[in-house]
Formats: sequence, structure tokens, C-alpha cells
Amino acid sequence: MQVIVNLNFQPARTSLRKFSLYEVNISRKKLYWLCQIIGWSAFVLVTFLIISSFEELRWERIISGISYIIVGIGFTHIFRGVIKKRNWLGLPLKEIIPNVILSIIILGVAIYGVTYSVIFFSGAIVKQDYAIIKPIIGFIITAGISSLWALIYFSIHYLESYKKTEIESLIWEAAVKDYELKTLKTQLNPHFMFNAMNGIRALIEEDPDRAKIALTKLSNILRYSLKMERSERVPLSDELETVKDYLDLEKMRFEERLKYNLNIESSAARVEIPPMMIQTLVENGIKHGISKMTQGGEISIDSKIENSELLVEIRNDGHLEDDALKNSKGFGIANTKHRLNLLFGEKASFSILNENNNKVLARLKIPINPGIAGHEQIGGSN
Repeated sequence: MQVIVNLNFQPARTSLRKFSLYEVNISRKKLYWLCQIIGWSAFVLVTFLIISSFEELRWERIISGISYIIVGIGFTHIFRGVIKKRNWLGLPLKEIIPNVILSIIILGVAIYGVTYSVIFFSGAIVKQDYAIIKPIIGFIITAGISSLWALIYFSIHYLESYKKTEIESLIWEAAVKDYELKTLKTQLNPHFMFNAMNGIRALIEEDPDRAKIALTKLSNILRYSLKMERSERVPLSDELETVKDYLDLEKMRFEERLKYNLNIESSAARVEIPPMMIQTLVENGIKHGISKMTQGGEISIDSKIENSELLVEIRNDGHLEDDALKNSKGFGIANTKHRLNLLFGEKASFSILNENNNKVLARLKIPINPGIAGHEQIGGSN
């Protein structure tokens, strides 16, 4: 396997990428501070509304509320710095929970303690109004708000982390699937190429015109095999033209022992299928069926659209043993099943069976959008 590393240094694109990341970071920073200000301010405003429904809202309350917002933003920002510095977001849940609970208690004491100290020593609250129950209630409420802050902060980051992991997983899965498809497409039997070239060499002196035609057909197959490396799917008509060239070349080897017939609906011919899939199954039919019969045999391909599916049936003379059918370990069968699963999942199907004592049937079903039915004879040879 050849690995090519392309180091293409492009300063303009790099600068643009850095600028884009800078913009994203600035936007996140603004959003963070906006949420901080809105969150703490909303809590204080709601508190003011509740208090004003029972008593007159005095200026001392307003001062305490503004102090509460400033101190709350300040201490939770410090808490955020601790989370990032100690990498709490990367810790297991059982380690995070005790740290967060302890931090919430400290935040509750610190935020309310500083706020209450400011308004107490500034004279906004006189000593006659002091009651021990007020700091306790204030601490409990502040600890609750700090808990909500921590819950929102960790939830947002865990959600982002989950989405990032999911995207990376999808990218990795797509890369693996693409690699597997490319690998499967290159795992084709090369033996017929050697057989074809040997056949052409024998024809050069015996029948030069036939040798030229055969060479053209071999060239078409090679061109198609190069094209399939860049294509995940190809029209059925293109696949069948290659199959026809392949069968014509095989006829040089088998002569009158090989006959074939292709019968394809015009609407089915336009449907795109995985490249070399039918070619592989036809090759299998000749190798395991017709080539083992002294008198040779016939291979036929029929295709049509049925129930919004492309149905392809490949029949060849021969007979498969029950063990071979049961295990289905042949390269063509394994390759076909794997590629269909990678491309279509459970929506596509493939089966192979003995239709009767001297006929093997391979059937492909691939999901499509139904087209206009028609009928076209691609080609045949008797």
C-alpha cells in the first residue's frame, strides 16, 4: 500500500482559518458574559418583584441586589477558571460530583458572605434589622443558584463534547466504509485478463481482425476498471456493456461451449449499481458452473424494476453443492454481500440457489426510485 502525504502550504487559507477560529472564540466569549449578566440579573429582578409584592422596595435592597449580581458573576467566573485549569470536564462523573458539591457550598458561603458584608458595613442594613436566619436563608438560596449555574455549565459542555464525539465517529465510520468499498472493488479476479491476453496472442496470426476486436474489448474492460476506482455507483447499462465485452472475450476460450443472453428493461438500464458487482457474479457463474461442464452451457442476465427495487437475476448452467450454498464463502458471494451492506444496509438483498438440477440462480435486489417501465435488449449471443 502506498501512502502519499501532500504538504501544501497555503498562507492565505491558514490566515483565513485562524481568523475564523478567532471570530468563533470571540462569539463564545461574548455569549458567556451575556449569559452571566442576564442570568444573575434575572434572578435579582425576580427577587425584587417578589419582595415588592409584600413591602416597599427600598434603595438598600437595590444596592444589595447590584452587589449580589457583581459578586455572583465574579465568583462563578473564578469557579469556571478552576474547572478549566483542573480539567474537571475530562474527569469521570463519580469524581466530578464531590468536587462540584464542595465548590457549590464554598460558592454559597463566598457569594452571600461578601454581598452581605458589603451591604452590612456600608450601613444599608442597621444592626437592629439583623437576624441570624437571614444569612442562613441567603446561603441556601445562593447555593441553589450556584448549583443551577454548575448544572447548566456542565450540561452545555457535555452536550458539545457528545456532539463532537458523534461527528468524529461518523467521519471515522464514513472513512472506514470508503476504504472498505475501495478495497472490495480492487479485489477482483485477474485470471481472465491473462486468459484473454493469451487468447488474443493466439489470434494475432490466425485471425488479425478478431484479435483487434478482442483487444478493443479488453481495453474497454480495463478502462471501466479504472473508472470504477473513482465511482461508488455506475449505471446498469455501463456495467452490462463491460459484462458483454467480458463474455465475448471468454467465448474465445470456450468457443461454442459458452452462450449468453442479456435481457434488460430500458428503465432498469438507467439505475445505478455498485461497479463490477454483476461482472463478479457472472465470472463466478462461468468459473464454478459452465467451465466444469463438458458440453458447456448458457448464462443469462435479466433485469427489471419491481416494487421500487431493481431486480437482477443471473442464471447459469451448473449445480452448486448444498454445502457450498450453505457456507456461501466464495469470493464473489462474500464480496457482493459486503458491498451491498456497506452501501444500502438492510434495504438491499442478495441470494443464490439451485433453481433446478442444472440451473443456478443469483438474485440481486437494490432499492431505487421507481421509473417508467420499458424494455430493451442489450445484447446476446447464441
